Amino acid sequence: MDRFESMRAFVNVVDHKGFAAAARKVGLSRSAVNKAVINLENELGTQLLVRSTRKVTPTETGLAFYDRCVQILGDLDEAITSVRELQDRPAGNLRMNAPMSFGTQHLAPVVAEFMGRHRDLHVELVLNDRFIDPIEEGFDITLRIGEPEYPTSLIEKQIVPAKRVLCASPAYLEQQGEPDSPAALKQHRCLQYGYSGSLHQWRLTGPDGERAWPIACVMWSNNGETLKTAATLGQGIALLPTFIAGEALQSGALRTVLADYPPAALVLSALYPRHRHLSAKVRLFVELLEDRFGGRPYWDLVA
Repeated sequence: MDRFESMRAFVNVVDHKGFAAAARKVGLSRSAVNKAVINLENELGTQLLVRSTRKVTPTETGLAFYDRCVQILGDLDEAITSVRELQDRPAGNLRMNAPMSFGTQHLAPVVAEFMGRHRDLHVELVLNDRFIDPIEEGFDITLRIGEPEYPTSLIEKQIVPAKRVLCASPAYLEQQGEPDSPAALKQHRCLQYGYSGSLHQWRLTGPDGERAWPIACVMWSNNGETLKTAATLGQGIALLPTFIAGEALQSGALRTVLADYPPAALVLSALYPRHRHLSAKVRLFVELLEDRFGGRPYWDLVA
């Protein structure tokens, strides 16, 4: 096994937290991967990994070496890919992961357009709202909507801010009245996204900066479309991203509440493993995302 293959084996051991999983990933035996790491340690004259019966973790030196290996292998893969792509078109499989609501409402047409442009490409699109590990689960690209703080093993390409608003139906506001301050939310029926933190407060930004305001939560869900439906049917005030609520806001089915106290915007980001080369299929898809969603996205035209 040459030095680059040994480095790749070592990186996979760190990524997958063990020799067995790394061996499956690189298609070698567990003993071959272990031998490759031992050879690196002997060559460097230092211990790279702390081995136990339950897990394998990098030493401080091993972590620093891992970062350099990731960079070197990424550069090598990119150089090889760049040469190949001088003659090749995007082809093969593109595995993507994205949030459920954004995927069904906005991403699906973009994926179809991308497939129409690149007929030799096969796409696997998995939609869910949990944060997956792209390295562990083998995704080429992952779209996430949240605060831009992701593991250093991932490269993050920010596509567009994801604005959020408080909103309710005209019928609800006519019946219950419109809150005149965030403090009034305690007297209103609030519909809360279950994975966005505490179920009993919303963080809003006003003249005095950002602070948490207590709310009276009557419904929570891990799906924003469910909350939008409940809000449009007059069941309360919801805190929703505009990519979910935008159409209802534009049609008048929902109205913005407490516009002077907006929730902090999140960010739509494309993530991909740092040690994987930026292949043509990933690069071109990210460029299409920026073209379709960058700037002021269409769902924010009125919101």
